[in-house]
Amino acid sequence: MAQAVGEKDRAAEFTTLTALNEGIVACNRCTQLREYCAEVARVKRRAYLDWEYWGRPVPSFGDEKARVMALGLAPGAHGSNRTGRPFTGDGSGDFLYPVLYEAGFASQPKAVSRHDDMELKGLWISAVVRCAPPGNKPAPGELKNCSPWLDREISLLSNLRVVVCLGKIAFDGLLAHTARKHGMAARSGLKFAHGAEYELPGGLKVITSYHPSLQNTNTGKLTRPMFFEIFKRARVLAGL
Repeated sequence: MAQAVGEKDRAAEFTTLTALNEGIVACNRCTQLREYCAEVARVKRRAYLDWEYWGRPVPSFGDEKARVMALGLAPGAHGSNRTGRPFTGDGSGDFLYPVLYEAGFASQPKAVSRHDDMELKGLWISAVVRCAPPGNKPAPGELKNCSPWLDREISLLSNLRVVVCLGKIAFDGLLAHTARKHGMAARSGLKFAHGAEYELPGGLKVITSYHPSLQNTNTGKLTRPMFFEIFKRARVLAGL
């Protein structure tokens, strides 16, 4: 999908995570992505006709003092693009949040909307792309346009120790961030595999996991015990 940059990179201007999230919501860098998300919000899915879709870039969510970040791919068209909160309102979130609750990161096991009183402790949830892409496959230009938001976010998470990458695209996005910040050679021999652990330049630790998509969870490629072990290990590495 060709990209039209509608505004300059403003991420570095924000000095708090709250302000950064507001900047993310207002972002218009990927013109075609914005048009796609708005159209999905206008047409809606039959099951959600009574919903007022969010239809904008989705801000990150969690504890600003977090030691652990869960880094995903992008909002789902009828999940986060509908609810306005990461992993909320779709099958991936239905799998993720009960595990976060069991692991001590979430205040409740079910995420329905951004108004359901869910709170996270010690965890921040983000994504490498903030708008829902067609087919859940962001284009290279979309990943590039969104990358300054992740760069600034990580710099503002002063207590961050561990990043759990949910899927290969999230892992690649974190490695690209590390290359920009620390000059690490592309990938540097690091390979994605479920449960792989690495320490990146600068001391940030990373754990990789299969994404909790229905494609993975319905087929048994990713099971709840497997996923729980990832976040249990993240707590250990983060000193929680």
